Amino acid sequence: MNLSDMTEHEAIVERLKAVQKASRGIVALDPDAINGMLRELADRIPGAAEAILTANKKDLERMDPADPKYDRLLLNESRLESIASDIRNVAALPSPLDQVLEERTLPNGLSLKKVTVPLGVVGIIYESRPNVTFDVFSLCLKSGNATVLKGGSDAAFSNIAIVELIQQVLADRGLDPDMIYLLPAEREAAHIMLNAVGFIDVIIPRGSQQLIDFARKHSTVPVIETGAGIVHTYFDRSGDLEMGKAIVFNAKTRRPSVCNALDTLIVHRDRINDLPLLVEQLETKMVQLYADEAAFDKLSGRYPDELLEMASPEHFGTEFLSLKMSIRTVDNLEEALEHIAHFSSKHSEAVIATDQSVIDAFMKRVDAAAVYANTSTAFTDGAQFGLGAEIGISTQKLHARGPMALRELCSYKWLVTGNGQVRPV
Repeated sequence: MNLSDMTEHEAIVERLKAVQKASRGIVALDPDAINGMLRELADRIPGAAEAILTANKKDLERMDPADPKYDRLLLNESRLESIASDIRNVAALPSPLDQVLEERTLPNGLSLKKVTVPLGVVGIIYESRPNVTFDVFSLCLKSGNATVLKGGSDAAFSNIAIVELIQQVLADRGLDPDMIYLLPAEREAAHIMLNAVGFIDVIIPRGSQQLIDFARKHSTVPVIETGAGIVHTYFDRSGDLEMGKAIVFNAKTRRPSVCNALDTLIVHRDRINDLPLLVEQLETKMVQLYADEAAFDKLSGRYPDELLEMASPEHFGTEFLSLKMSIRTVDNLEEALEHIAHFSSKHSEAVIATDQSVIDAFMKRVDAAAVYANTSTAFTDGAQFGLGAEIGISTQKLHARGPMALRELCSYKWLVTGNGQVRPV
């Protein structure tokens, strides 16, 4: 049957079969071949920048610049240089494959080895972040996996241009271009992907809570949840004010559209008089504050009226992904911990304190993938953790948690060597 004679569903299934076949070829590749491929891809990004940025401009023209996703969608020469650097970092990392995790000999003489292996075919469903296309491919190839991508329609032109470059470099190096496959941008393709049992080994949604919930609800392929970050920072009665000012400003404004950005500042009531100073720098970035009654009263007249509102219940437990932040006042650490436990998405949480007992209690009792003391939650990032890059931030507890990089894209198998042993009847 020719591809032109197939339905879209049949055509996608045929491509998935080709990806599965290509995944078996990746396992046979020498690590030097993989690293060489990644380095060449990084080297060829500048030459492809015009085509990629032209495609990205088409995507940007369809989006309102005020949309919080606009910054996620945006590519420029600086960001492409950073992407190329991240790919080179991945190439320079040790291979996660064929690592012996455990080795022993049983009393019957059988030799056992537990060694790392690829997951196989990794499916990524994501929204308006074309840089993810590069990140995912580099991490998947380095860990021996083939890649199936389902990007959002917002980034359709950008993703097509990026995958065309990747497939061209694969072909030029004599490798199978089907090691990566970009599904059509239409929503119907997502349903095919999520139910591609036998062709895709794991699905990793990367984006909003709505996207994650959609994947979890509709997928028959195993899902690893990543992405949504409802992030809190608790400023304790013992917190250092100057340190707190710098951390809050960085965590909120560095890149407000990403999942590690601060959403809710929790302030100990004994430090409420310092709140205007704690948030004063946010005014320079026009951050909208939604403050509870105590915080609102203290900020009135000390923070611009047009940027200050009384908080409503929906302002807590919200991932803003923009220059907005809520403020909650608490009487003690216990109340702060209760608030976080109720509203957290278990992504990243932070405490600012000099009282070591408060720090120890916070670090031990907060249930999140990354828990910080006296630093910004902006560091929840695969590259910042020294992992080269990341495929997402896992907020669940099975298989992987926190930044998912090379090791988290591996499973393992047992190698059993004998000398004629048979099991007694």
